[in-house]
Parts: sequence; C-alpha cells; structure tokens
Amino acid sequence: MNSASSAKNSITFGCVALDCPDPWALAQFYGELLGWQVDPRDKKGDNWITLLNPAGGANIAFQEDPAFAPPTWPSNERAQMLHIDFDVPDIDAEHERVLRLGARLLDDKPETFRVYADPAGHPFCLCAC
Repeated sequence: MNSASSAKNSITFGCVALDCPDPWALAQFYGELLGWQVDPRDKKGDNWITLLNPAGGANIAFQEDPAFAPPTWPSNERAQMLHIDFDVPDIDAEHERVLRLGARLLDDKPETFRVYADPAGHPFCLCAC
C-alpha cells in the first residue's frame, strides 16, 4: 500500500445526479418512492433539485437536460449510463406502488429483482436479493 492510499481519505460520496428534462417532476417521483424530501433551498423550475437522504448518506440529485434522451434498455441503441438498485423486503408488495407512482415495468423475469424505468426513462431495479 502506498502512502497516498494509506492516508485518511477526505473524499466522500455526496450524491448521484440524474439528467432529465424536468428535475422537479423526477424528484417528486423518487421522493414518493423513497420517502425523502426535496432540499428546502430547491424550488420548482430550478435546473438542479436535490433529494436529501434522511439517513445522512448520499443524496440523489436531478439535473435539467432539455436534450435528454432516455436509455433504450435492454437495447444498446442509447445505452444506460447507470441504474439504481433499491432493496425491498417484498417485490410484489412494492410492484403496484411503483407503477402507480409512474414507473414502467421493463423486466419481471428474474426471481430476485425487477427492472423498471422511472418517468424520465432511467432504469432502476427493485431487489429482494
């Protein structure tokens, strides 16, 4: 181990940011999904909206990109850049709720997870792994 890697690291993971056409709308979706609140400094119409992690970990942010084109998963025509996995104790219990919130089912074949698209088209998974 070199001295640089053995020194205390001052870098922390602050957030993951998703590009989207409407940051406020996508923040509302994920806020309802997770029970998180929008940063009180952020307002509808801002080009950056942050959902605050109540546990104090990394936040989720949404950045306006008027030219955003959603991934075409599972096709690589427009490959996904990342996806988020959410752990759930019971996929079936959460399935209808995420659909009511505006998600779209992409794949329900695996036994331990399901793949959805959020309202802007980003893939995410509910995992009971």
